[in-house]
Amino acid sequence: MTTTVARPGPGPRTLAWQRRRRSAARFWRQYRTHRAGVAGLAALVLFALIALTAPLTVGSDVARVTDAPGNPLEAPSGQFPLGTDRFGRNLLGLVIWGARVSLLVGLLAAVLSVAIGAVVGIVAGHFRGAWSTVLMRITDWFLVMPTLVLAIALATVMSRSLGTVILAIGVTTWPTTARLVRAQTLAVESRPYIERARALGGGHWHVMTRHVLPNVMPLVLAQTTLMVSSSILAEATLAFLGLGDPSVVSWGGLLQDAREAGAVSAGDWWYLVPPGIAIALVALAFTLCGRAVESVLNPRLGVAR
Repeated sequence: MTTTVARPGPGPRTLAWQRRRRSAARFWRQYRTHRAGVAGLAALVLFALIALTAPLTVGSDVARVTDAPGNPLEAPSGQFPLGTDRFGRNLLGLVIWGARVSLLVGLLAAVLSVAIGAVVGIVAGHFRGAWSTVLMRITDWFLVMPTLVLAIALATVMSRSLGTVILAIGVTTWPTTARLVRAQTLAVESRPYIERARALGGGHWHVMTRHVLPNVMPLVLAQTTLMVSSSILAEATLAFLGLGDPSVVSWGGLLQDAREAGAVSAGDWWYLVPPGIAIALVALAFTLCGRAVESVLNPRLGVAR
């Protein structure tokens, strides 16, 4: 009599990876149905490739003031498609190189902002009583205060660097995320399986990290994509006001240079339009992606496709 030995099934880790792959495939199928989101994603991929390949296409010496290839404020021509700045540098190369700084600052500032907001929201939603009251009053104070004024104050008292700009944007734009995450945390913790987890001995850390955090992550992801565009605009505003790092090239810094050179009154449109259009396009692309991600993760929002 022949006996058959049952083969062991896949382990928990394999099953978890299979579920993640199926979830990612399902997300991409739904995301592709949003034409605006796909267009925004394509634009972001293009900008990312331009930023990553900038050292190869324009070179790191494009920002050097000495040995500039052209004359100051030359109009667009075959040699300089976007003209030159007040130092005679190629504006096309500066716009391409500035994409690296603007995108980096926007991404890091958005991640910092959403991380602070997520932690505050989860803690305020999980711990009731005095903890929640104190955290929400602090959040309300940041909400009523003008974000730009707070960011300018921080950037003024600290050293002028990219780290200062990222910190100034991140610590002043988190309250909206905190409010959203707290509301989602309260909804999650009202479900029966949270009570079962507590009855089985699950502590605060276990409930927040194993049950609440996975359920609020879709909201956090959507909020991150939406915050990047706001962070890029905030970085451009701070740089335009002269509070950015003067040693690096960014789109906001180019606008500030154009203002100092009197490009507005002189009619040197090529000095102002390219970085302004780049800021607007990247902000629009991130917003389109964020709305599409938000619609896929929460279909009840009813975002138009």
